[in-house]
Amino acid sequence: MKIDIGCGLNSDLNASLPLPDNTVEFVMASRSLPYVHHFESVMGELYRLCIHKAAVCILAPYAHSFALVSNPLLKHKFDEYTPRYLAASFFQPSQGAICPELYAYWPETPPPYDFRLLRMELFYQAPFVPPLYELEELEVLKTLQANVVHEIMYHFVVIKEPVSDDELEQMSRGVLPEPNHATDLRREYNHF
Repeated sequence: MKIDIGCGLNSDLNASLPLPDNTVEFVMASRSLPYVHHFESVMGELYRLCIHKAAVCILAPYAHSFALVSNPLLKHKFDEYTPRYLAASFFQPSQGAICPELYAYWPETPPPYDFRLLRMELFYQAPFVPPLYELEELEVLKTLQANVVHEIMYHFVVIKEPVSDDELEQMSRGVLPEPNHATDLRREYNHF
């Protein structure tokens, strides 16, 4: 089953979704997750619904864009660091975590879900678009000032059983579903 959460007027992401456990193979969340009341609960609910190795695509406003930050309806921010807080394995220092020093910043325990990042794409604002700037220059610019990036898109894989790094690498190179308007975003923001 494939689901698109947050589409339509009758979709309440703050409540449990009326679907059985381990039945969803793909989740699309296009511009909806920044508005939920309890992000961690929603991600836990998505994890419950998804099968092992399900794909999850999230498109969200970029946290460091003034036009978006000033929106009082946005409750959650998304940037390049967000994926760190969605992978339980990231916060397990006893098991060789990627960054054990961040464990101290997690409120109590690691999240009860494990979403591993496969791919991340940034949609740059004009005038910060290639070919005016090289990608290396944009990487530096976005760490020095706001309003360089407008939106961010992630592709995650749901991990419920052990997977090898090779499997994750292979998945990241495959064709991953994305919002229908992603091509328009690339044209609008990246001018590729």
